[in-house]
Amino acid sequence: MIAVPTEPVLRQAQTPFQGLLLAAGRGTRFDAEGRDNKLLATLPGTSRRVVEAAAMNLLAVVPVLAVVSSLQSELAQRLADLGCELVACGIETQGMSTSLMCGVRHTIGAAGWIVALGDMPFVQPATHAALLSALQDGVAIAAPSYQGKRGNPVAFSAAHREQLLQLQGDQGARSLLQRHPVHQVLVEDKGIHRDIDTRADLSAS
Repeated sequence: MIAVPTEPVLRQAQTPFQGLLLAAGRGTRFDAEGRDNKLLATLPGTSRRVVEAAAMNLLAVVPVLAVVSSLQSELAQRLADLGCELVACGIETQGMSTSLMCGVRHTIGAAGWIVALGDMPFVQPATHAALLSALQDGVAIAAPSYQGKRGNPVAFSAAHREQLLQLQGDQGARSLLQRHPVHQVLVEDKGIHRDIDTRADLSAS
Protein backbone atom coordinates (compact mmCIF):
# COMPACT_ATOMS: atom_id res chain seq x y z
CA MET A 1 0.00 0.00 0.00
CA ILE A 2 1.39 3.41 -0.96
CA ALA A 3 1.53 5.89 1.90
CA VAL A 4 0.68 9.08 0.01
CA PRO A 5 -1.34 11.71 1.92
CA THR A 6 -3.78 13.64 -0.27
CA GLU A 7 -2.80 16.83 1.54
CA PRO A 8 0.35 17.73 3.51
CA VAL A 9 -0.05 16.79 7.18
CA LEU A 10 0.71 19.30 9.93
CA ARG A 11 4.25 18.94 11.22
CA GLN A 12 5.08 18.51 14.85
CA ALA A 13 5.42 22.04 16.19
CA GLN A 14 8.78 23.66 16.89
CA THR A 15 10.89 20.56 16.41
CA PRO A 16 14.64 21.30 16.33
CA PHE A 17 15.13 18.27 14.11
CA GLN A 18 15.28 18.45 10.34
CA GLY A 19 14.27 16.23 7.46
CA LEU A 20 16.73 16.04 4.56
CA LEU A 21 15.32 14.75 1.28
CA LEU A 22 18.09 13.80 -1.15
CA ALA A 23 16.69 14.43 -4.62
CA ALA A 24 19.60 15.54 -6.78
CA GLY A 25 19.98 12.37 -8.87
CA ARG A 26 18.11 11.06 -11.90
CA GLY A 27 18.82 7.32 -11.99
CA THR A 28 20.45 5.80 -15.06
CA ARG A 29 18.92 2.38 -14.38
CA PHE A 30 15.48 3.93 -14.81
CA ASP A 31 16.38 5.56 -18.14
CA ALA A 32 19.84 4.91 -19.53
CA GLU A 33 19.41 7.71 -22.06
CA GLY A 34 18.82 10.24 -19.31
CA ARG A 35 15.60 11.71 -20.70
CA ASP A 36 13.22 10.70 -17.92
CA ASN A 37 13.85 11.59 -14.30
CA LYS A 38 12.63 8.69 -12.16
CA LEU A 39 11.75 11.10 -9.38
CA LEU A 40 9.10 12.64 -11.62
CA ALA A 41 7.51 9.33 -12.60
CA THR A 42 3.87 9.02 -11.55
CA LEU A 43 3.04 6.39 -8.96
CA PRO A 44 0.39 3.94 -10.25
CA GLY A 45 -3.07 4.61 -8.89
CA THR A 46 -2.21 8.13 -7.75
CA SER A 47 -1.60 11.56 -9.21
CA ARG A 48 1.59 11.94 -7.20
CA ARG A 49 5.12 11.82 -8.54
CA VAL A 50 7.70 9.62 -6.81
CA VAL A 51 9.52 12.53 -5.18
CA GLU A 52 6.27 14.21 -4.12
CA ALA A 53 5.16 11.12 -2.21
CA ALA A 54 8.56 10.81 -0.53
CA ALA A 55 8.46 14.48 0.44
CA MET A 56 4.90 14.46 1.76
CA ASN A 57 5.49 11.44 3.97
CA LEU A 58 8.51 13.20 5.51
CA LEU A 59 6.76 16.57 5.77
CA ALA A 60 4.11 14.87 7.90
CA VAL A 61 6.66 14.72 10.71
CA VAL A 62 9.44 17.31 10.30
CA PRO A 63 10.29 20.38 8.22
CA VAL A 64 12.08 19.29 5.08
CA LEU A 65 15.07 20.61 3.18
CA ALA A 66 15.18 19.06 -0.27
CA VAL A 67 18.62 18.81 -1.88
CA VAL A 68 18.22 19.17 -5.65
CA SER A 69 20.55 19.59 -8.60
CA SER A 70 18.89 22.79 -9.83
CA LEU A 71 16.43 25.28 -8.42
CA GLN A 72 15.19 26.00 -11.95
CA SER A 73 13.52 22.66 -12.56
CA GLU A 74 10.09 21.05 -12.48
CA LEU A 75 11.22 18.83 -9.62
CA ALA A 76 12.31 21.81 -7.52
CA GLN A 77 9.06 23.65 -8.21
CA ARG A 78 6.94 20.66 -7.20
CA LEU A 79 8.84 20.27 -3.94
CA ALA A 80 8.59 23.99 -3.19
CA ASP A 81 4.84 23.84 -3.80
CA LEU A 82 4.57 21.12 -1.15
CA GLY A 83 6.36 23.28 1.42
CA CYS A 84 9.92 22.01 1.22
CA GLU A 85 12.84 24.37 1.58
CA LEU A 86 15.29 23.90 -1.30
CA VAL A 87 19.02 23.96 -1.76
CA ALA A 88 20.86 23.29 -5.02
CA CYS A 89 23.89 21.13 -4.64
CA GLY A 90 26.26 20.96 -7.61
CA ILE A 91 25.98 18.37 -10.32
CA GLU A 92 24.20 15.01 -10.17
CA THR A 93 27.36 12.97 -10.62
CA GLN A 94 29.00 14.13 -7.40
CA GLY A 95 27.29 11.41 -5.41
CA MET A 96 25.04 10.96 -2.42
CA SER A 97 27.66 12.03 0.12
CA THR A 98 27.94 15.44 -1.52
CA SER A 99 24.17 15.89 -1.38
CA LEU A 100 24.05 14.85 2.26
CA MET A 101 26.88 17.16 3.27
CA CYS A 102 25.23 20.01 1.39
CA GLY A 103 22.00 19.45 3.31
CA VAL A 104 23.73 19.25 6.68
CA ARG A 105 25.71 22.45 6.00
CA HIS A 106 22.51 24.26 5.06
CA THR A 107 20.82 23.19 8.32
CA ILE A 108 23.94 23.28 10.49
CA GLY A 109 22.10 24.29 13.65
CA ALA A 110 19.67 21.36 13.63
CA ALA A 111 19.60 19.00 16.61
CA GLY A 112 19.60 16.08 14.19
CA TRP A 113 18.43 14.88 10.79
CA ILE A 114 16.18 12.27 9.25
CA VAL A 115 17.89 11.55 5.94
CA ALA A 116 15.37 10.32 3.38
CA LEU A 117 15.79 9.45 -0.27
CA GLY A 118 13.72 11.01 -3.03
CA ASP A 119 13.30 7.65 -4.77
CA MET A 120 11.70 5.95 -1.74
CA PRO A 121 8.04 7.03 -1.89
CA PHE A 122 6.61 4.13 0.11
CA VAL A 123 8.13 4.91 3.52
CA GLN A 124 5.23 5.55 5.89
CA PRO A 125 4.94 8.74 7.95
CA ALA A 126 4.77 6.55 11.06
CA THR A 127 8.30 5.35 10.32
CA HIS A 128 9.59 8.91 10.15
CA ALA A 129 7.78 9.63 13.42
CA ALA A 130 9.43 6.64 15.10
CA LEU A 131 12.87 7.84 14.00
CA LEU A 132 12.11 11.33 15.27
CA SER A 133 11.08 9.85 18.60
CA ALA A 134 14.40 8.00 18.80
CA LEU A 135 16.31 11.24 18.19
CA GLN A 136 14.23 13.02 20.83
CA ASP A 137 15.13 10.24 23.27
CA GLY A 138 18.83 10.90 22.72
CA VAL A 139 19.73 8.18 20.22
CA ALA A 140 22.76 9.14 18.10
CA ILE A 141 22.00 7.02 15.02
CA ALA A 142 18.70 5.27 14.31
CA ALA A 143 17.44 3.21 11.40
CA PRO A 144 14.16 1.36 10.82
CA SER A 145 14.04 -2.43 10.69
CA TYR A 146 11.32 -4.57 9.10
CA GLN A 147 11.30 -8.36 9.36
CA GLY A 148 14.86 -8.39 10.64
CA LYS A 149 16.32 -6.26 7.86
CA ARG A 150 17.48 -2.67 8.28
CA GLY A 151 16.36 -0.07 5.76
CA ASN A 152 16.04 3.65 5.06
CA PRO A 153 15.70 6.45 6.06
CA VAL A 154 18.43 6.89 8.67
CA ALA A 155 18.41 9.43 11.49
CA PHE A 156 21.49 11.14 12.93
CA SER A 157 21.82 13.37 15.95
CA ALA A 158 24.00 16.46 15.90
CA ALA A 159 26.66 14.44 17.74
CA HIS A 160 27.67 13.19 14.29
CA ARG A 161 27.57 16.58 12.57
CA GLU A 162 31.30 16.84 11.92
CA GLN A 163 31.55 13.29 10.62
CA LEU A 164 28.62 13.89 8.27
CA LEU A 165 30.45 16.92 6.91
CA GLN A 166 33.49 14.81 6.05
CA LEU A 167 31.83 12.07 3.98
CA GLN A 168 33.19 11.01 0.61
CA GLY A 169 31.99 9.10 -2.43
CA ASP A 170 28.57 7.79 -3.42
CA GLN A 171 27.89 5.66 -0.35
CA GLY A 172 26.11 8.35 1.64
CA ALA A 173 26.61 7.82 5.36
CA ARG A 174 27.25 4.09 5.13
CA SER A 175 30.72 4.48 6.63
CA LEU A 176 29.22 6.00 9.78
CA LEU A 177 26.78 3.12 10.09
CA GLN A 178 29.68 0.70 9.90
CA ARG A 179 31.75 2.48 12.55
CA HIS A 180 29.08 3.38 15.11
CA PRO A 181 26.24 1.61 16.93
CA VAL A 182 22.91 1.90 15.13
CA HIS A 183 19.71 1.84 17.14
CA GLN A 184 17.20 -0.24 15.20
CA VAL A 185 13.61 0.96 15.31
CA LEU A 186 11.20 -1.90 14.63
CA VAL A 187 8.48 -0.89 12.16
CA GLU A 188 5.69 -2.54 10.18
CA ASP A 189 6.69 -0.82 6.97
CA LYS A 190 8.01 -2.71 3.96
CA GLY A 191 8.47 0.67 2.28
CA ILE A 192 11.83 1.03 4.05
CA HIS A 193 13.20 -1.56 1.62
CA ARG A 194 11.58 -0.23 -1.56
CA ASP A 195 13.16 2.29 -3.87
CA ILE A 196 12.53 3.16 -7.50
CA ASP A 197 15.49 2.05 -9.57
CA THR A 198 13.69 0.72 -12.65
CA ARG A 199 10.30 1.22 -14.25
CA ALA A 200 9.23 -2.18 -12.96
CA ASP A 201 9.74 -0.95 -9.40
CA LEU A 202 6.82 1.46 -9.80
CA SER A 203 4.27 -1.33 -9.88
CA ALA A 204 6.05 -4.01 -7.81
CA SER A 205 3.98 -5.30 -4.90
